[in-house]
Amino acid sequence: MFQYIVKRTLQSVPLLFIITVISFALMTLAPGDPTAMYENPEASDAGSNVQKELIEEKLGLDQPIYVQYYKWLKLFVTDGDLGYSFEDGQPVTKKIVDKIPATLTLMSTAIVLSILIAIPIGVYSAVKQYSKLDYFFTSYAFLGIAIPQFFIAILVILFFSIKLGWFPVSGMREVYEHFDIKDRLHHLALPAITLAFGLIATKSRFMRSSMLEVIKQDYVRTARAKGLSERKVIFKHALRNALIPIITIIALQLPNLFGGALFIEQLFAWPGMGRLSINAIFIRDYQVIMGTTLIAAVLVVIANLIADILYAIIDPRITFGKK
Repeated sequence: MFQYIVKRTLQSVPLLFIITVISFALMTLAPGDPTAMYENPEASDAGSNVQKELIEEKLGLDQPIYVQYYKWLKLFVTDGDLGYSFEDGQPVTKKIVDKIPATLTLMSTAIVLSILIAIPIGVYSAVKQYSKLDYFFTSYAFLGIAIPQFFIAILVILFFSIKLGWFPVSGMREVYEHFDIKDRLHHLALPAITLAFGLIATKSRFMRSSMLEVIKQDYVRTARAKGLSERKVIFKHALRNALIPIITIIALQLPNLFGGALFIEQLFAWPGMGRLSINAIFIRDYQVIMGTTLIAAVLVVIANLIADILYAIIDPRITFGKK
C-alpha cells in the first residue's frame, strides 16, 4: 500500500504543476490591476503613474509573466512558501492556515450529511422500486441536481433565517476565537444543509442505480435461496458492493464542492478559504489566488487517493497497482 501511495503521489506532481501554470496564466492575463487598491484618488496623473510603477516594482509585477511564475514556483518548491498577500503583506500560508479549518468543517459536514441521508434513500428506492416514495425521491433528485446551489441558499436564508429566525446567516467566529460548540453548530446548520442539498440528490440517484444492479446479481439470489433474511441480504451482501460507485462519486464531487463552497461561504459570511478566494479575486491578490488554488487541487488529489484506498477496503478483490 505504501508503494502505491508514493507512486500516486509522484504521478500527481505533473498535474499540480499544470494546474499552477494554467491558473497563473489565466490570472495574470485577466483584466484588472492589483495596484488599483493602492491608488490615491487625489494624486495627479503623473504622480499616479509614478506611484503605480513603484508599487509594481515592489510587488514584482513589472517583470514578465514567466519570470513572476518562476520566482513563485522556486520559492514554493525550495521553501514551501506561497508568498505574501498584496493586500496586507501577510504570508499567504498563514492566511490559508487560518481559514482552511472552517472550509474543511463545512465541507466535511456536508459530505457526512449527504452520505447519511443519500445512502438510505438510494437503498430504499432500489428495494421499493416504483413505489410512491421512490417517485418522490426521484423527483427530489432531479430538482436537487437542476437547481443551482446559490438559489437554494437564497431560499434557505429567506425561509429559515429571515422569516422564521431560527438560524443566523452571518457572525460565525474565526476558528482561533472562543469555541462554543452550540454556537458553531447554530451557524453551521444552514450553510452545511445548503451545500449538502445537491450532494444528496446526486448520491441517492447513483446509490439507487448501483443497488438495482447489484441486487440482480447471482450471489444475491443465492443468498436469498439460502434462506437469509431480506435485511441481511441487502445490508450484508448487496450494500457493500453497491458502495463502490458512491466512493467514486464522492471523489469526483470534491471539485464541485469547492466551487459551491465559494458561493456558500460568501452568502453566509463563512470565514473560510472560499471567502478568502473570492475576496482575493475581487482585488486581484495573485499570491492568495495561487495559494488557495494549489491547496484546493492538493486536497482533491488526496481525496482521490483516499477513494482508491477505500476501494480495496470495501472490496478485497481490488488490489493496489495490480492487474
